[in-house]
Amino acid sequence: MTISDITKDGKVLKKILKEGDGYERPNDGAVVQVKLIGKLQDGTVFLKKGHDDDQPFEFKINEEQVIHGLDRAVKLHWWSYSPIELVSFVKEKESWDMNTQEKIEAAVEKKEEGNALFKAGKYERASKRYEKAMKYIEYDSTFSDEEKQQAKPLKITCNLNSAACKLKLKDYKQTEKFCTKVLELDSRNVKALYHIKKALEIDPDNRDVKIEYKILKEKVREYSKKDAQFYGNIFAKMNKVEQARTAEAKQEPVAMAVDSKA
Repeated sequence: MTISDITKDGKVLKKILKEGDGYERPNDGAVVQVKLIGKLQDGTVFLKKGHDDDQPFEFKINEEQVIHGLDRAVKLHWWSYSPIELVSFVKEKESWDMNTQEKIEAAVEKKEEGNALFKAGKYERASKRYEKAMKYIEYDSTFSDEEKQQAKPLKITCNLNSAACKLKLKDYKQTEKFCTKVLELDSRNVKALYHIKKALEIDPDNRDVKIEYKILKEKVREYSKKDAQFYGNIFAKMNKVEQARTAEAKQEPVAMAVDSKA
C-alpha cells in the first residue's frame, strides 16, 4: 500500500489499495465515471455517489466541474482506491485522429473555453486552452486553401489571447513570444504591438522584455519594406515610453516600485 500527496499541500492524499489495469489514462476533456465517497475527519459520510446500485458520478476532466484535487487525481492515475474508484472513461479525441475540419472545429471550441476562463480571471488556465487550440491548427500543410483561410484568423486570435493572459500574469517574455507569432502571421497587427508596448510600459527595465524587444525589431525588418514607416512610428512611440519611465524611475524611485507591482 502506498500513499501520495496529489495536490502537494496535504489536502488531497491518495492511498492505493488496488492498482488499476492497463496504461491508458484520461486526458483533458475526457468523460469519466467514478464511484465516490466523501468523509469528514471523524468518519462522517457527507457525499456518496456510484454505490448501492446508484449510477457512477460522471464529469469531464479539466472543465472545473469538480474540485481541483479530484480532477488531478483522476487524470494522473488509473487506480482503484477508497474513497474514489475510477470506473470508466472516454478520452477526448486527439488531433492525430481528426480530419482537418474537425481540427478547426476543435480549435474554435478550445478558444471559446479560453475566452470564458479569461473573463473569469483564470488567466493561466485560459492560456493553456488557447495553446491547445493552436496545436490543432498549427501545422496546416494538409488543409485546403479554404481551411487555411479559416485557420489563420484563429491562429492570430489564440496567440493574441495567450499574450493577453501572459501580460496579466506579468510574464512579459512570453507576452513578447506570442506577439511575435502574431506579427509573423500579420505584420501590421496593432493589438500585438499594443501588448508589446504595454509590457515595456509596465516593466521597462525587465531584461527579458528588452532582449525580446530587440529580437522583435530585427524580425520586423524582415517582414516588409513597405511597412517601414508604420513600424518606425510604433517603435518611436515605444522608445519614448521606455525613456520616460526610465527618467521617472531615477527621479521618483518610490513611485517606480509601486508601478512595477501594478
